[in-house]
Amino acid sequence: MAHGYSGVSLWFDAFEQGIRARPALSTDAQADVAIVGAGYTGLWTAYYLKTLAPDLSVAIVEAETAGYGASGRNGGWLKGSMAGEDKYLAGLPEPLKHAGYRLLHGIVEHVGGILQAEGIECGFHQGGVLFAAARYPEQLDLQRRLLARLVAAGHGEDDYRWLDADELTRQVRMRKPYGAIYSPHCAVINPAQLVRGLADAVERKGVPIYEKTRVRQVRQGRVETENGSVRANIVVLALEGYCAALSGYGGYLLPVQSLIVATEPLDAARWDAIGLQGRPAFSDGGRLITYGQRSSDGRLVFGARGAYQFGARPRSDFSLDQPEFAIRKQLMYDLFPALEGVRVTHGWGGTMGMARQFSPYALLDSDAGVAMAGGYGGGGVGASNLFGRTLADLILERDTELTRMPWALRGRGALRTVRRWEPEPLPWVVYQTIQAVYAWEESLCRASDAPNWRKALAGRLSDMLGRLLR
Repeated sequence: MAHGYSGVSLWFDAFEQGIRARPALSTDAQADVAIVGAGYTGLWTAYYLKTLAPDLSVAIVEAETAGYGASGRNGGWLKGSMAGEDKYLAGLPEPLKHAGYRLLHGIVEHVGGILQAEGIECGFHQGGVLFAAARYPEQLDLQRRLLARLVAAGHGEDDYRWLDADELTRQVRMRKPYGAIYSPHCAVINPAQLVRGLADAVERKGVPIYEKTRVRQVRQGRVETENGSVRANIVVLALEGYCAALSGYGGYLLPVQSLIVATEPLDAARWDAIGLQGRPAFSDGGRLITYGQRSSDGRLVFGARGAYQFGARPRSDFSLDQPEFAIRKQLMYDLFPALEGVRVTHGWGGTMGMARQFSPYALLDSDAGVAMAGGYGGGGVGASNLFGRTLADLILERDTELTRMPWALRGRGALRTVRRWEPEPLPWVVYQTIQAVYAWEESLCRASDAPNWRKALAGRLSDMLGRLLR
């Protein structure tokens, strides 16, 4: 594959003709809106800006190529939900709360319509999601409580419903399942095909995308790169977990890695043993956050939350032979014993952004001339579409349902209203502690002879640490 993009992810390797970067910015340019980052957030924002205001001039600069970051490296879930949604919406008046949930649940169909209109082929399949699948009695209680909170928030069985062990097994055959929550509001995709198809659609609307153009500094009204600059009235920072690479913006989003493996294509007998005929996305109920899907070419794609690098450094280089991938393979084989002997062919990772208090946001700071969105916490494939629409409305000064949502922040000094992460070494120490406790709890649940008091203690510690971050 051209320009070293082979091995970025399974999804990138689907481009048989390879990927060639677009020309870099080589001079000074001018635009009404300059966007830093050609991932989902930046591209969706450009798409809606040009849809709503065709005469607006928009330019995008990208350090590598469209989708090189998290947009082309994730697990391929397009969800109709987002991190922190209940915290945002729970206290709102009923009409506004219902509008918020309607907007979230409508993401999948909304994006599906755009894919059809723009002719973007990315393996879109809406099979719903089997999430929080309980594999231990301790998880069963947690997931029942989660479903109760969803019902209390106003969701009905059309949105979330419980599957008992037999119902779950008819859809997917995991080791020792107790049950799961099912939601129809999810599709699986090849995320790299989506982001690169979206880049083509944005170009067709007249937006130049300057790739291999690394930003050195953002000043008010100016984006400075290695070989030129873009002057603009508004600068959109669409960097998600890579915000830390831009001086002055690292504290807003914490870069955390997620790691994914994929098997070779499986034969019919293997799939009969595993299930997933309807291709729902799936996750288990553990706090280590494992997830996966059956890809359109018949592979099992399986991921789990990864590491945090000291100093809030994003990461782009991964290799299947690294020890951290052995843990993911072990988790996958444990979850699906039928995969014993199957070869894992791909291993990759990506950097996502975690907002403080797990509350993603879209903002426009009129003082700084900066717009920004992110903090999706691993759910950015869908949330970025909603936030791209929100940013476009904020920038165009439109009063819409989106701009009235609590995740939309605007006005003078809006950046100052966002709670930033504490300086090192506190984030690193806290993250390592949380991962260790979560792993301890998982190991105790797996051990049938572990004392119940230890399991209870691990559960209480895990709950306490989770609340600490919120």
